[in-house]
Amino acid sequence: MAEKADRSKHRDTEACSRVSDGITQVFGLLGKRWTGVIVASLMEGPVHFADLRRSINGISERMLSDRLVELGAAGLVLREVDEGPPLRVAYRLTESGAALKPALTELGQWAEKCLLKGSGSC
Repeated sequence: MAEKADRSKHRDTEACSRVSDGITQVFGLLGKRWTGVIVASLMEGPVHFADLRRSINGISERMLSDRLVELGAAGLVLREVDEGPPLRVAYRLTESGAALKPALTELGQWAEKCLLKGSGSC
C-alpha cells in the first residue's frame, strides 16, 4: 500500500516539474507587478513617459522607470528621446514586444469572461 502511495506522489511531482523554460521566463518577466499593464499600454503605439504614468493608476514614477528599464533590457521596449525643446522621452514596443499583442488580448478576454464576472469560473 505504501509503495502505491509513493508512486502516486512521484507521478504528481513529475507532472508539476514539466513547466517549460519559456513559461518560466515569460512569467518571470511579465508576472512582475505592473509589467503586463505597461506592455498593454504600449500596444497602440509610442507613449511619452508622463502620459504612460497617468494611464496606469497607482504606479509610481520610480516603479514605472524600473519596469521600463527591465523591459528594455529584455528587448521588448525601446526608449526614444525627443530633444525638443522641451526634452521628452517616449517608449514604444519593439517587434518582439508587439508580438505579445495576441497573447495579451486573449488573456484580457479570458479575464473578462472568467474573472470579472464575479463567479471565478468560465
